[in-house]
Amino acid sequence: MLKSLHRLGSVTVVALLLACCSKTSHSPVDLPSSGARKAAPPFKLKDSSGGEAKLADFKGKVVLLNFWATWCGPCEVEIPWFIEFEQKYKDRGFAVVGVSFDDDGWISVRPYMAAHKINYRIAIGSDELSQMYGGVDSLPTSFIIDRSGRIAATHVGLVDKRDYQNEILKLLEDPKAAIDPNIDPNHGGDVPRLAVLLRPDQRP
Repeated sequence: MLKSLHRLGSVTVVALLLACCSKTSHSPVDLPSSGARKAAPPFKLKDSSGGEAKLADFKGKVVLLNFWATWCGPCEVEIPWFIEFEQKYKDRGFAVVGVSFDDDGWISVRPYMAAHKINYRIAIGSDELSQMYGGVDSLPTSFIIDRSGRIAATHVGLVDKRDYQNEILKLLEDPKAAIDPNIDPNHGGDVPRLAVLLRPDQRP
């Protein structure tokens, strides 16, 4: 599962981390209109409690769906932000869902969750889920999903904390936000192909 990403090695991860952390400019939040957003594909995964984590469970909420792994350096930078967002905005109709792509699953993920005191829902992903979301070629990859279950923003790689926060707040504070009755959370739409960051021979 995404083994090619792991094989990039620590040098590449550190280089990516330094490059992303050097980002200093911040453009205004410019999300596509609700009508231009694609429906997020539905998923049903086992979470850390043994229960099922489904996209339908979050209907009516703004969701930050994060694809990550315990060995991913940039992911480790983001996780404290997501913990903060979950704590700060959960009572306003927001939730973080982390989907791990560790090859050994809960063997690595459970101790990591405990060590980092992760307070949001965690599940284990699959190659099928990766393909449903356009083909994940880089970690972290995150999707900001609006209250109607549509993808409002996609981030491949590490981005600034304020970019996430501004997008979340814009969706939470949108007075026009409402659940779209035409979106069935159990049947998602097509999602554009993500940016390819690996050579063809490196892809999973």
